[in-house]
Amino acid sequence: MAAMRARTLAISLGLLLALGSGQREPYAEVLDPEEAPEREDLLPSGACRRVTSCKECILSHPRCAWCKQLNFTALNEAEDRRCAQRQELLARGCPPEELEEPRGRQEVLQDEPLGHQGATQLAPQNVRLQMRLGETQRLRVRFRRVEGYPVDLYYLMDLSYSMKDDLERVRQLGHSLLNQLRRVTSSVRIGFGSFVDKTVLPFVSTVPSKLQHPCPKKGECQPPFSFRHVLPLTDNASAFKHKVEQQNISGNLDSPEGGFDAILQAALCQEQIGWRNVSRLLVFTSDDTFHTAGDGKLGGIFMPSDGRCHLDADGFYSRSGDFDYPSVGQVAHALSTANIQPIFAVTSPTLPIYQELSKLIPKSAVGELKEDSSNVVQLIMEAYNSLSSSVTLEHSQAPPGIHISYESQCKDTEIRKDTGTQGQCNQVLINQTVNFWVNIRATECLSGPHLLKLKALGFSEELSLELNTLCDCNCSDVQLQAPYCNGVHGDLECGVCSCATGRVGPRCECSEAELSLPNSGCRPSNGTGPLCSGKGQCHCGRCSCSGQSSGDFCECDNAGCERHEGILCAGFGQCVCGVCHCDANHTGPACECSKDTSKCMSQNGVCNGHGSCHCNQCRCLEGYYGIQCDQCPGCKTPCEKHRDCAECEAFETGPLASNCSLACAHVNVTMSPTPLLDDGWCKERTVDNQLLFFLVENEADGRVVLRVRPREKGADHTQAIVLGCIGGIVAVGLGFILAYRLMVEIYDRREFHRFEKERRQLNWNQDDNPLYKSAVTTTINPQYQSQNEGSSG
Repeated sequence: MAAMRARTLAISLGLLLALGSGQREPYAEVLDPEEAPEREDLLPSGACRRVTSCKECILSHPRCAWCKQLNFTALNEAEDRRCAQRQELLARGCPPEELEEPRGRQEVLQDEPLGHQGATQLAPQNVRLQMRLGETQRLRVRFRRVEGYPVDLYYLMDLSYSMKDDLERVRQLGHSLLNQLRRVTSSVRIGFGSFVDKTVLPFVSTVPSKLQHPCPKKGECQPPFSFRHVLPLTDNASAFKHKVEQQNISGNLDSPEGGFDAILQAALCQEQIGWRNVSRLLVFTSDDTFHTAGDGKLGGIFMPSDGRCHLDADGFYSRSGDFDYPSVGQVAHALSTANIQPIFAVTSPTLPIYQELSKLIPKSAVGELKEDSSNVVQLIMEAYNSLSSSVTLEHSQAPPGIHISYESQCKDTEIRKDTGTQGQCNQVLINQTVNFWVNIRATECLSGPHLLKLKALGFSEELSLELNTLCDCNCSDVQLQAPYCNGVHGDLECGVCSCATGRVGPRCECSEAELSLPNSGCRPSNGTGPLCSGKGQCHCGRCSCSGQSSGDFCECDNAGCERHEGILCAGFGQCVCGVCHCDANHTGPACECSKDTSKCMSQNGVCNGHGSCHCNQCRCLEGYYGIQCDQCPGCKTPCEKHRDCAECEAFETGPLASNCSLACAHVNVTMSPTPLLDDGWCKERTVDNQLLFFLVENEADGRVVLRVRPREKGADHTQAIVLGCIGGIVAVGLGFILAYRLMVEIYDRREFHRFEKERRQLNWNQDDNPLYKSAVTTTINPQYQSQNEGSSG
C-alpha cells in the first residue's frame, strides 16, 4: 500500500515537472505555423475518456494520445489509463516513440503564385487536409484581382411591346459596349437573347390572329415566345448589330414577363450560349416584374421546372408550355453553379422589386434603366466594376459533420470574423491581395476522402480541398497469438491484448472458469464491501481498477476531489485519493485560491483601504465596489465634501455657518478674485441656489487647502421681475377683453348692414301693411244724431 502511494506521488511530481517545462507539441501542420492558434497545455478534466482501445481514445478528444508500451500500466491498473494527454503520458514514463497520436495536417499539392501567366487570382489551388475529430484546421486562402481578366457578357432583353423604344437603342449598343469593356480587358465577347412570356392563356392571347400579331398597333411585330437565344457569345460587334436589327417587338397580355425562364435557360445551356471559363455577366433588361413558380398553374401548367436545357435548333425554349416558371431559389442556384453574375437593368417603377430579388441571388447587381435605355452602357459598366471589386469566397456543399467558418483580412486591416458561410471583401482594387482564413472542423468521421470546392463568386478559378478524417490508430505492433498475451490465448494490438473466447485478464492470463473461485484477494482483509470497492474488476484475485481509481482494492478515487468552475482542483493541483495537492502558490480545498495579492494592490494600499484581499481578489466593505474597491456610488465627491466648509469660511453662510470654526478647523481658505476656471475647479450650488466656485489645492495630512472665487455682486431684480409679471398678466387680460369686444362689434355691425340691405330690396310700400285689415261694420249712435238735429233746428 505504501509503495503504491509512493508511486502515485512520483507520477504526480513527474507530471507537474512536465507541465512546467513549457514544452508544446503542434497538432496540425498548417500553411503558416505562426498563424496557427496556440493550443493549451491543460485539458478539462475528463476530456480524455477512460476507454480500452486506441481508436476510442483518439476519438474522445483531438489532444488525447494512447501509450502502446508493453507493461505501461501497473498490475492493479486498467488498460484505460493508457489514454491521456501527451504530457501526462510522458510524465508517467511512456517513451515518445510509443505514443500513438494521429495529428491533423495540411498538405499543399498545388500552389501557383498569384498572377502566374497573368491569370492566377486564387491560391493555393489544391490542398489535402487530415483532421482529428473536434480539431479546427485553419487554412489560408489568398486572392489577387488581376488586370485585364477576360469577360463574357450575354444581353438578355424583354421584347414585350412596352420595350419598343428600347429596342432601337439596343440595336446601336454593340460597338459602344465592346469599346467600354475593352478598356478593362482585351478579351471580351458579347451575345444576345430575348424573351416575352409563355404562349398560353392567360399570359398570351391564343386567338390565331393575335398569335401572329400580338401588338396593339399596326407595324412590324413578331409572334410571342418564351425565350429565344439569338446570338452566341462573339467578339464581333457587327454580328451583334446585325442580329439585333433582325429582332422585332412582340406582346403579351399580363404585366409580369417570363424573364425567369430566359435566365434559367441562359445559365443551363452553356454550350449553346458559348460561355467560356472567364468572368460571366448576364445583363437582364426589362420594364416590368417577373412570373415565378406557381404562376404557371393559371395556364394549366403544373409540372415544376426540371432544371435542364431545352433549346431547339432555332434557339427557342421548346418546352415552355410543359414546365412551370422556375422559383427564385432555382434561378439563384443555376446562376451560382454556372458562375454567372446577373446585372438587372430595370426601370424605376420596378426597381424596388429587383433590389429585393438581388438580395436573394449571390453576386448580383441592380441599376435603374432610363425609359429609352439610353444609359444602359453606363449602367453595365458601373455594375461590372462593382461586381469585380467585390470578392466573396464560398464552398460547395459540405458533408455531415464538417463545419466551416470564415475570417477575412481586407486592405491590410485586422482580421474580421465573417457571419454566415462566406468570406467577404469589398472595394478590392486591381493587383490588391486579400486573405481569407477558412476554419474547418470535423465532428463526424468521413467514410473516405471528400472533395470540397472553394471558389470566389464570379471568378472561374477554384480551390480543390480533399478532406480526410483520422478516426483510427495505425499501430505497428500488431501480433497474432503474441507471447505477451499468453500465446494462443490472445492477440496484441496497440499495447493491449485481445483475448480469445473464454480468456480474461490484462494478458489473457485467466480463464472464465477461474472467476467462480473465491475472490478474497479483491477485498480488504476484513472481507467486507464490494469487490474492488465497486470501482474495478477482479481478475484472478487481483483488482483491475477503472477510471481514475487506484490502489490495491481501487479504494482511491483520483477524480473525486473538489472542483472549481467545473475543473478538477481548479487546474492548479493534482487529485490524489480524493484530496487536492495544490501547487505552491495556491491553496483551498479545490486549489481555487491564489496566494498572490498583486490584483489587490493599489496606490492607496490593499484594496484602496476599503476592503480585504482574498484569493487575489478584493472583498469590498459595504458601500464600495470595483476590482480594487475604488468606486463608491453613495460616497461624496471631493467637491461635495468640501462645499459647506468653503461657503462658511469664505462667506459665513451655509449649513455650517453657526459652527464653522469647529466643523472646518482643518480647512484653510484663500480668496482668489480672478481665478483661471478649468476642469479642476468645483462648481457647486449652495442651499440658497447660488453658484460657488472653489479649487481643492491640497488634502495631505488631514489638512485641506481651498481657493475660493468671490461672489459677483449684482442688482436685485426681484421687484422688477414681480412687477413685470403682474403687468404682463394685466396686459394679456386687457388684450383678450378688447379682442372680444372688437369681435362682438364687428358681428353686430355686419348683422345691421345685412338688415339694412334686405330692407332696401323690398318692392312694396311699407305704409300698406298686407297683414292689416280695417273694420267692415260702422255703428252710429242715434242719440248723438238726434241731439245734433235738435240743436240745429
